[in-house]
Amino acid sequence: MSGRRKFLALVAALGMTAAALAVACSGPIGETEPSATIAGVPSQATASFGQYPEFKDEAAGLTVIFGTPDIGVGRRRVAYVITEPDGVVRLPITALSTYFYPDRERGRRLGPVESVTARFHEFPLGTRGSYDATVNIDRAGLWGFEISFPRSGGARAVMEFTVDVPATPKAPDIGEAAPRSKNRTIASVSSINELTTASMPDRALYRATIAETITAGRPAVIVFTSPAFCTTPLCGPQVDVASRLRETYGDRVEFIHVDLYENPHEIQGDLSRARRSGVVEQWALETDEWTFVVDRQGTIAARFESFAPEEVVEEAVRSVLASGPAS
Repeated sequence: MSGRRKFLALVAALGMTAAALAVACSGPIGETEPSATIAGVPSQATASFGQYPEFKDEAAGLTVIFGTPDIGVGRRRVAYVITEPDGVVRLPITALSTYFYPDRERGRRLGPVESVTARFHEFPLGTRGSYDATVNIDRAGLWGFEISFPRSGGARAVMEFTVDVPATPKAPDIGEAAPRSKNRTIASVSSINELTTASMPDRALYRATIAETITAGRPAVIVFTSPAFCTTPLCGPQVDVASRLRETYGDRVEFIHVDLYENPHEIQGDLSRARRSGVVEQWALETDEWTFVVDRQGTIAARFESFAPEEVVEEAVRSVLASGPAS
């Protein structure tokens, strides 16, 4: 069988798996046992990449780095990277099922609560990529996320990891007022190097404060990241995405980059010199990359923890622009 035919067959198999899972979750939610590859409550975090939890399942030979730990109750985007011993998993889709654990001591779980398809998004330049999907978290507590996909030879890889989900996330949530932060701008510094660790910064991303943009009733895309230290598996060139979108929407939307660090020009590759930005703390951000889309009323319309693909951010921008002028 040719390489292309193998690829198409794999995509078809993945699609049938996702469809079967969707049918399975349409009935009543029952009590189930954790996956056979996991004893008791599934994999717990054993390490972290820039505050992104890492989960390992030795029996399955899989590692998952969870890119959206700041979630809460509601419809939530989840993103993750999967690795095997020989590298990153880059299949077009994986199956994702959620479970709720009412009794974590016994490892008893309810579900699947929902089964969806997570799609792979390759980062620009093809350096990395991650999966994401939207799931419904209907209550606070311990949730299990079970990932599965076919391996060569007909076997299936299955891994589940658990996350404690609070009622509300820490960072500003959709529907909440965006903090009216007075981030530094080009006009307030002697050099743009005081504002960003980017090697070739787009000056247009540093011309306005968040506060004045909201006051003016102008929609905004606000990116929090430090380009020179974007090295985790979930961190991508989000500032470059903002610059590209600005070329199309810059006449109607303000694009703002806030570096994670207050003193980019003093770090010089040594993070021990870095001072965390006060604006980042005001927004209660604990991971290394965030993008917020704010509407004309100054309300959070979309929030993306870890790298968000250009088409995903653009869809949120179009939705805000379609909502009409501020009242």
